Amino acid sequence: MAKSQQTYSKSEKEKKRLKKREEKQKKKEARKLESKENGPGIQFAYVDHDGNLTDTPPDPTKKIKIDASTIEIGVPKRDDSDVEEFDPVRNGKVSFFDTSKGFGFIIDTENQEKYFTHVSGLIDEIAENDKVSFELEKGMKGMNAVRVKKI
Repeated sequence: MAKSQQTYSKSEKEKKRLKKREEKQKKKEARKLESKENGPGIQFAYVDHDGNLTDTPPDPTKKIKIDASTIEIGVPKRDDSDVEEFDPVRNGKVSFFDTSKGFGFIIDTENQEKYFTHVSGLIDEIAENDKVSFELEKGMKGMNAVRVKKI
């Protein structure tokens, strides 16, 4: 005589699965009944003039007309009147320069700021204590002196 393939644990799992299915069906029916009792929820959601969600339509008298051609997308253009005139060429003195490594530092005569310079940014060869003119350019770690010339 052959044994049944259905073991005790298999039959227990099957009972649990069926019980879960019945509970799920009961919850579904309960939700249906509850929604019928309460009626439908808010059919439409409106946004009032302050940006809040409401169930009443906004007052048309508070509506503001905006001309689409006046809307600017992106960064607004600067006026030349806002920009102060300054000379991009600055003067300074070489405080340190290592020709073997190809870099050095220049001190600005106006504000005593120290700027890094690299051999790739030189026009003339420079040495320590030389008076130079240069322009500033944004580098990875701050402003760099470029287009350096002896005065």
